[in-house]
Amino acid sequence: MSLNILFAASEDRWQTYEAPLREALAEVGHGDSTLALDIPAAEVDYIVYAPSSDVQDFTPYTRTKAVLNLWAGVEGVVGNETLTQPLARMVDDGLTQGMVDWVTGHTLRHHLNTDLHVMNQDGEWRNFVPPLATDRPVTILGLGALGRACGEALAGLGFPVTGWSRTQKDVPGLHCLSGDDGLRAALSGAEIVILLLPMTPETENILNAESLALLPEGAAIINPGRGQLIDDTALLAALDSGRVGHATLDVFRQEPLPPEDPYWSHPKVTVTPHIASETRPKSASRVIAENIRRGEAGEPLLHLVDRGLGY
Repeated sequence: MSLNILFAASEDRWQTYEAPLREALAEVGHGDSTLALDIPAAEVDYIVYAPSSDVQDFTPYTRTKAVLNLWAGVEGVVGNETLTQPLARMVDDGLTQGMVDWVTGHTLRHHLNTDLHVMNQDGEWRNFVPPLATDRPVTILGLGALGRACGEALAGLGFPVTGWSRTQKDVPGLHCLSGDDGLRAALSGAEIVILLLPMTPETENILNAESLALLPEGAAIINPGRGQLIDDTALLAALDSGRVGHATLDVFRQEPLPPEDPYWSHPKVTVTPHIASETRPKSASRVIAENIRRGEAGEPLLHLVDRGLGY
């Protein structure tokens, strides 16, 4: 049976995704599907979805079997009360590899204090020798697919990595903690903290004045997760006091980050424009097509969202 698949995202995304999606659908035996930006709601079998889409009321989509999110984060849609269809988030090899690359690069930057030399080509011989990776404790908050992959990569470079999650996980090579006591322990010894948690009511402002005070003097913060994970006022105060030595921030409560935002001008902050990782159309299209194949075959969908947890 030919399927009707609605691409509920921007025209720009459509231009990027149309060809790889058609190719991926053909590979799983659904090359005769109708894939379009505009399909009558009552005739849609699957929705490929970006939360910024005009589709905000899912009630008319009575035939729709699943909503397949284009991004890893689902906070923009998971609370939609009209969405009763199964919701799958994106877990994409390309997105994961991109995040590992970005996190590893910025962790090594802070570990080696690369800025000391890059930003000071002034003729002064600064004889700084960094510690070995084995002497630089790293904590990752969030042990989902991205957090786990980054933790394993950093552990492979010799860093002692502690991973914290809301529920206890077991990741070989990482010291895994959970719960409130675990969070305090994970932060108290961390010289570099990486945030890769989903955005939920429980994780909002997880780095605040109280938790930042647990860090050793001069710790570095790296946030490619969600802007809402950090209390911005508390972080700026911790930077000014020296409790935090530097913050590399890729995500913010408001994006694009307004030009007048104090993060832009703070000497201990690096702003990157939400580029830590991006879903790659070719590999993401294969994930979407595989979920459609599974849906039609009566198999469990990959990466289903737990509505109770919010991710």
